[in-house]
Amino acid sequence: MMGVIADAALERQGYVIGVIPAAFVDQEVAHRGLSELRIVHSMHERKAMMAELSHAFVALPGGIGTMEEFFEVLSWAQLALHNKPCALLNVSGYYRQLIEFLDTAVEQDFLKPKHRALLIIEERPAALLDRLQEAITARGTERFDPSQT
Repeated sequence: MMGVIADAALERQGYVIGVIPAAFVDQEVAHRGLSELRIVHSMHERKAMMAELSHAFVALPGGIGTMEEFFEVLSWAQLALHNKPCALLNVSGYYRQLIEFLDTAVEQDFLKPKHRALLIIEERPAALLDRLQEAITARGTERFDPSQT
């Protein structure tokens, strides 16, 4: 899915930066047509660099890796390590049970309502992009400092 999204952005003259551990480049997973490809040593370094380069974080439907990366940046927002918007694109209700889980965590006092409110959820890409732009403008997102994690 990352490659499809990168290609769509490139077709519309977007600037696409890829960040990949060297081990995956050797396995020929790297997208060679990006505007810029940054090669790092580890997945941890990859996530830190992506967090530094990003203005917002969006999870599309995905699996364990998607959830691991997304909850890491969401927890960094909860800890005020960054103020960048975090969002789920809830395609066809994919994240319905996850949203219910988070709401249950609030109800049972495992998650503060203000931290639950950090998460933007939309079903339509255009609506999500509008909300992200509003949040970025309102927050004046700060640069992420990976040394703080």
